[in-house]
Amino acid sequence: MARPRTFDEERALDAAMRAFWAKGYEATSTQDLCAATGLGRSSIYNTFTSKHELFRRALNRYIDLMSVPQAEILEDSERPGFDRIRALFTRIVDTEYEYREDEERSMGCLTVNTVVELARHDAEAAALIERDLGIRLRLLRGAIDAGRRDGTITTHRDTESVARFVNATIGGIRISAQAGADRATLESIAETALDALRP
Repeated sequence: MARPRTFDEERALDAAMRAFWAKGYEATSTQDLCAATGLGRSSIYNTFTSKHELFRRALNRYIDLMSVPQAEILEDSERPGFDRIRALFTRIVDTEYEYREDEERSMGCLTVNTVVELARHDAEAAALIERDLGIRLRLLRGAIDAGRRDGTITTHRDTESVARFVNATIGGIRISAQAGADRATLESIAETALDALRP
């Protein structure tokens, strides 16, 4: 008869997510995961079957953690479309200070880090990221179209191009924060992007 688990699986998953987020997939050893979760090697493998499966679940967890509040902002019909994009940028910059590796650097974005490290040779990771990208672009298109209707977004660029531009700017903000850029720099990047929405 199997022994019951004596640990909180969700808490262990959150700890593993943070370990992968800080160090990346390849650089995070099994010992790192044991130290982060407080679990022994056998407990990790009995529960999550492999390091790769644990990473897949941690990446899913990260996507959910970040996506829900962003979706709430972009789908807020009480706000004009432009204000939704502005609020999203504010959320992104704030998040870079909520999750820090140390005093100088943000942890960046686990999905961006994964694209750089794994997406070209890890089909599962690539599929998760592609699905997340599709959802984010759909939400951005909705907010941009709302801004066109209410007159707060006036760029002549098509909605798809603007959505991809905003998404790329967010990625750039996250990488800049990871490289040590200060809040004023991140806010300046966001403001410059916002200027492009209503030239």
